[in-house]
Amino acid sequence: MKNIKRITLILALIGTTFSIAQESIIPKDKLVDTVHENETEYDSLKNTDTIKKELLKLSKNKWQWMADKDVDKLAVLFHDKSKFVHMSGSWKKDKELEIIESGSIWYKNAAVHDVAVEVFGDNTAVLWNRITLTAHVRGNDVSNEFTVTEVYKKEANDWKLLDLTFSSVRDTHKIEH
Repeated sequence: MKNIKRITLILALIGTTFSIAQESIIPKDKLVDTVHENETEYDSLKNTDTIKKELLKLSKNKWQWMADKDVDKLAVLFHDKSKFVHMSGSWKKDKELEIIESGSIWYKNAAVHDVAVEVFGDNTAVLWNRITLTAHVRGNDVSNEFTVTEVYKKEANDWKLLDLTFSSVRDTHKIEH
């Protein structure tokens, strides 16, 4: 009987010690302070999510504007020093707009299978789109698999496309997130 009382007493002491240790390791008032200290970091993460959503929408619109040959909207989106890298060559903004307007390359449909976005600070971002592009190129309808890299920079309140690069890939290609 004495052994049972001793064991009960020891267990009670261990439980009390554990409870006291928990309170001394993480005082409740410090938990609240920790959240307040990290609010800036949390707000930054929320801001990053907002930027990502904004860029995903902008990229989706860009594909539609290309399909619609809406060079007026694209001219606003493309930075004056932007570059475009295709399977057949690389060129600048004016030539890309001319190609789209003339129908030399008509981006009929970009079926987007996956998109990854990385935001760097508040004014730079890179999007990777895994697409199947159906296009009309020099008189022929073609379909190709690409990972398209889009580089954006925010100037004033507007995102500007700095670079659009088409990388030919297999249909099994995956974007690492």
